[in-house]
Amino acid sequence: MMHISFIGGGNMAKAIIGGLKTNGFDMQAINVVEPDANKRMALATEFNVRTSDAYVENNNNHLDEEIIVLAVKPQQLHAVCQQLASKLSNQLIISIAAGIRTAEISRWLNTYTAVVRVMPNTPAQIQAGVSALYAMHEVSTSQREQATAILSAVGSTIWLDNETKMDAITAISGSGPAYVFYFIEALTDAAVALGLSAEQSRQLALETFAGASLLAKQSVEEVKTLRAQVTSKGGTTEQGILALETANIKQSVLQAATAAAEKSRALGDELAQ
Repeated sequence: MMHISFIGGGNMAKAIIGGLKTNGFDMQAINVVEPDANKRMALATEFNVRTSDAYVENNNNHLDEEIIVLAVKPQQLHAVCQQLASKLSNQLIISIAAGIRTAEISRWLNTYTAVVRVMPNTPAQIQAGVSALYAMHEVSTSQREQATAILSAVGSTIWLDNETKMDAITAISGSGPAYVFYFIEALTDAAVALGLSAEQSRQLALETFAGASLLAKQSVEEVKTLRAQVTSKGGTTEQGILALETANIKQSVLQAATAAAEKSRALGDELAQ
């Protein structure tokens, strides 16, 4: 049985803990360090996890947990690492703080190298997320398996062989839910403009997007092929796709993802100071 400490009890930590509970994980093997008393009480009540406002050191001045999940805001991570550095022995450190690279985390932990960096996304809140993971070379196979098990509780996982790809992950799956919500919002507004009620428009947009995504996920066909199958020559869908192509929507999506990736790199440089 893994023993896990979460530093920070915010939304993503709560999502992961909820996923672990759904998977039958022993909640008493989880400790959450959270300074906010209301959050501590809510987590203890909902999940029956152990909570504290700070780490309590054992007699050896080391931490008991095998795994420590850093789930604080990026701007808080440096200070948290400084507090942890002298207490580490052989724990696996998993950071879900956006933008902070493993080199910085290791440096802040006095060159500690058992570090995995993760970029989850917000659908993790309903166990439907996707998380990208990158491990420093010193992370063992068993520790990689532990990281996979924890993040699999909230969705699918992929491992990266190069940390620089994390900026692309941030731009696609990290920021991606916002792009999806934006398109759903636009489709809903279009339905209202065409005379449907707000309630009907919302239902149609949501169910169409959910159904099409599920079909694409379950189908053996490429998404491009599925799109072509719906687009009959001379039909209504062809006219709609033509309007999207004329507006250069694919290029706009590329520009959005590129801008997000560039911002991710810039934030990483800024937070490394």
